Amino acid sequence: MNRLAAGWKMTAAQENVDMLTTDAHITDWLQLIRAEYLEMPGLRLTESQVQRLWGLDPATSQALLAALLDVKFLKRTRHGAYMRTDVS
Repeated sequence: MNRLAAGWKMTAAQENVDMLTTDAHITDWLQLIRAEYLEMPGLRLTESQVQRLWGLDPATSQALLAALLDVKFLKRTRHGAYMRTDVS
């Protein structure tokens, strides 16, 4: 195998590792956020509060909140806060 092909294989392998690491990282964040909402049933946070509380950038917080909305764990209030769907 020539060096170019070997380099490509290493790059592809590293991308797979990076993707797995990213998936695990996202799963960890989702579990953490869910745990906080489960621990405090009345918790209502805006997107900017989520960013500040957990030190997240806007894109990451948007993606995590969207995922929690998609699985119907969170809902968005008319004031823009995120709260659990099973709490009035």
